[in-house]
Amino acid sequence: MTAKTAPDAIRITDSTLRDGSHALSHRIRVEQVQAVVTALDASGVQVIEVTHGDGLGGSSFNFGFSEVDEIDLVRSAAETAAHAKIACLLIPGIGTVDDLKAAHDAGASVVRIATHCTEADISEEHFKAAQALNLETVGFLMMSHRIGPDELARQARIMVDSGARCVYVVDSAGALTLQGTEDRVGGVAAEIGGQAQVGFHGHQNLGLGVANSVVAYGAGARQIDGCLIGLGAGAGNSPTEVLVAVFDRLGIATGIALQPILAAAEEVVRPMAIRDPFMDRGAIVQGYYGVYSSFLLHAERAAARYNVPLHKILQRAGEAGYVGGQEDMIIDVAVSMRQPAEVG
Repeated sequence: MTAKTAPDAIRITDSTLRDGSHALSHRIRVEQVQAVVTALDASGVQVIEVTHGDGLGGSSFNFGFSEVDEIDLVRSAAETAAHAKIACLLIPGIGTVDDLKAAHDAGASVVRIATHCTEADISEEHFKAAQALNLETVGFLMMSHRIGPDELARQARIMVDSGARCVYVVDSAGALTLQGTEDRVGGVAAEIGGQAQVGFHGHQNLGLGVANSVVAYGAGARQIDGCLIGLGAGAGNSPTEVLVAVFDRLGIATGIALQPILAAAEEVVRPMAIRDPFMDRGAIVQGYYGVYSSFLLHAERAAARYNVPLHKILQRAGEAGYVGGQEDMIIDVAVSMRQPAEVG
């Protein structure tokens, strides 16, 4: 896109300490939170998201146990940040209103309430609770590639009517192409733009996270997500430091200083990474077949345990239409693929 004269600024939310929790198998420690928050805060990042990868209450057998209670991580982040707001993700059915209150008491001031893209109606109770706590409210429509722009706009309207001040088009599978992103963000902006902002959350499974973020800006998004070094589920998220560099080159203000955010990525987060996110066969299959990005590590473990190909597990999960919260179905897929070989 070509930047216009004096374009509107955007707010980048960094999710290294939430979406990145997937890539770290939820083993984030307090000292890591302090280091990342210090670096992001000094760079000018306005919002830093901190929870288990699956949001408040996500530490469980099904999703993976956290090494440190997430409320302790939220508290540490809030105590460390001098300027940035601390955000939490909450998925109704996983997190509860009590979890939300605990995060608020620990210092969170933003809540991002996430539902599958067709289920915005289950978020109303949580938005009302967030408003009662005077939290900034953001809606997350996950797996947004699964429905068209008109229906996505209707779901965004439900969230805004429930109390959301911003609604994100969330490319949870890294499956959206540029036109798909433009159509969905534009549709949501046309529906709610007079009442709430629009955001975009991208993944790199098809290598389009940053490009989609730029397209989303052109279509009306004014909040964009990233993770340092792209650390996140699947092939990772749009890298925060790349977003800052690209938007700076386009003349679009983020309020984030380039050299400090580059240092935060390279010197603080890269040493934390168990493995760098990358577009390997499994991640590309996720993007192509629209598989929820956090399924990747679950599928890797199932592939090793049952001696079946990882990419075939992911393909089957995509063809079956599984969504976030159905991680346990990955085992069923792996077992069903193994049985014929055992019988033969």
